[in-house]
Amino acid sequence: MPKLSVIVPFYNVRQYVPDALRSLRANARDDFEFILVDDCSTDGTADLLARAERELPGAVLVRHEKNGGLATARNTGIDRARGEYLTFLDGDDWLAPGYYAELVTAIEELDCDFVRTDHVQCTGRARSIHRVPVGRRGVVLRPRDAILPADRTTSVDYAYAWAGVYHRRLVDRGLLHFTDGLRTAEDRPWIWRLHREADSFAVAGLLGVHYRRGVASSLTQIGDVRQLDFIRAFDQVIEETARDPDAEELLPKAVRTYCAVMAHHLGSIERFEPDVARKLRTLTSAAMKRLPQPVLAEVLDSMDARRASRLRRLRRLPASFRTVAA
Repeated sequence: MPKLSVIVPFYNVRQYVPDALRSLRANARDDFEFILVDDCSTDGTADLLARAERELPGAVLVRHEKNGGLATARNTGIDRARGEYLTFLDGDDWLAPGYYAELVTAIEELDCDFVRTDHVQCTGRARSIHRVPVGRRGVVLRPRDAILPADRTTSVDYAYAWAGVYHRRLVDRGLLHFTDGLRTAEDRPWIWRLHREADSFAVAGLLGVHYRRGVASSLTQIGDVRQLDFIRAFDQVIEETARDPDAEELLPKAVRTYCAVMAHHLGSIERFEPDVARKLRTLTSAAMKRLPQPVLAEVLDSMDARRASRLRRLRRLPASFRTVAA
């Protein structure tokens, strides 16, 4: 059994593939495997990955016949992974040399279900360090204790799958797979499930992942209908959290985060295609109707006036308008 499986989905990122592959080579070890998932690329990415399969130690190439999106590609990698530990990298990001060896050492010494790490955000030539929003480091903690408080940024808001390493027992328990088909916000139901249902986690003060922001092909830069999958993602968070034994305590955090993301998208609605913008308003209005109304009312009262007003206007839309707009 390999010590570590690294799952790397690629889709039309030919410009960035060489950086990712060079950084994987600088992290290669005899007991590491690199599962490269080509999600039906059409820009030459596949040719670079075919070469990597021959030249990168531990590389395994898997090709999708149909583009399925990041969540589905990660699931393909999870299903092929053989390692005692698993981690992720996106095909347009890269790593510091030797980072994965340090990551494996951290989770072995801490002996917990998963370990979260900081990362370096790269926008053009600018670099900034982003920290896991957990104060205690290098100690094993209870994951659900890191979900709250509701009015502060917590570990479930730091939803980057590649910022950490995960024990295989999470796969065996059905906790590591992503919701198949989600095109964006796929990390949100995933991180909430980990924090609700895993037994232990820790934060390690490691900096190794370089996260590339502002990539033209990234969904964060594209205003098409795939962006609206955040509604499905957060509906799942709400539905699953509502079934939790601690739902009364946890739901305000889930609803507050959902509202904050809805307000964010509505605040930059001009970047969406016109039909998508109309659908965003419609889906947002319907989503607020589905939320537990007493919790929603408290959340809106606690938000800043500008964002709360934006959401309240859509909340008041009549059902007939939502039907026509859909």
